[in-house]
Amino acid sequence: MSNKSPQAFADACRVLVGGVNSPVRSFASVGGTPPFIASGQGAYLTDIDGRRYLDYVGSYGAAILGHAHPEIVATLREVASNGLSFGAPTLAETELAEIICSALPAVEQVRLVSSGTEACLSAVRLARAYTERPAIVKFSGCYHGHGDMFLVAAGSGATGIATSRGVTKSVSTDTYVVPYNDVAAVEQLFAKSGQRIAALIVEPIVGNCGFIRPAPGFLAFLRDICKTAGSLLIFDEVMTGFRVAWGGVQTIVDIAPDLTTLGKVIGGGLPLAALAGRAEIMELLAPKGEAYQAGTMSGNPLAVACGIKTLEILARDKVYQRLNEQTARLCAGLHDLTVSSVHPMTADREGGMFGFFFSRVAITNA
Repeated sequence: MSNKSPQAFADACRVLVGGVNSPVRSFASVGGTPPFIASGQGAYLTDIDGRRYLDYVGSYGAAILGHAHPEIVATLREVASNGLSFGAPTLAETELAEIICSALPAVEQVRLVSSGTEACLSAVRLARAYTERPAIVKFSGCYHGHGDMFLVAAGSGATGIATSRGVTKSVSTDTYVVPYNDVAAVEQLFAKSGQRIAALIVEPIVGNCGFIRPAPGFLAFLRDICKTAGSLLIFDEVMTGFRVAWGGVQTIVDIAPDLTTLGKVIGGGLPLAALAGRAEIMELLAPKGEAYQAGTMSGNPLAVACGIKTLEILARDKVYQRLNEQTARLCAGLHDLTVSSVHPMTADREGGMFGFFFSRVAITNA
């Protein structure tokens, strides 16, 4: 078998920063050379050396139906034959937004964008416009993209410190960071600084640092404290949306956030995400309101068509039942493998999302 990947990575490093277009792909934290993928089919990837992999990553959740699903490929061929990008409205954009609104009771209006980062950045700007407050609250271990205010970790007290060069001190000052599942820390922060807080943003199930569930009542507590303080509650369901259930975590726990960000699954493998929420908030976005947001590729016809077809397939009878059963079987198998091992492991899952930790006890935060 050939071994082309090391040379491919060396070639990439000459013209791409670090040889990649997203840092986690570089293998810098684990060592070795990343495989360069040639193709994907169903649950499998094949690299340029001909090695075949069972793919548990699934493009970080976007490929919920597997790679090169025949119905998705057929849809893309049909849509591509009519043009790739128009910079003008299409009927399909309305259709996708209607699906999202019908799936999420808390959502009345949608703005389509191209990435989860873009959706979360826009959500924070919109929250600041609506509340006329400067600060946001995030949880350590949660990831909301690479916006300046999200690249902040807990510092002294709850005030954040930048984790990336290029993030200004003023941005860090307006970002509060608290531990996930820590009711007391959130209560203390809101008691001290609630009048400054425009929004609290949270992964309702944490996926960035493994699979971490909210403690019983934690999300309801966040809903209540935000409402009392006049702050907006933002559910970042870029990872969990339509992956853990039809709609997302909010449909499981029956909690209505003020704003929701979606991505990954709703694009079915193409670059597409969304900011969604109550109409009175969403209508502050341009062109109706004065909070500006725009994008040449927002609502791209190929991505929208792929998203519609993906959600159509997921809405079919017993699809989520099968997804739940398969993920449950996987996690049970992982658990059984480690029962008598010197390396204990806990595994947990919801819908098509799962994670594990090398620990005998459940992990509750970063």
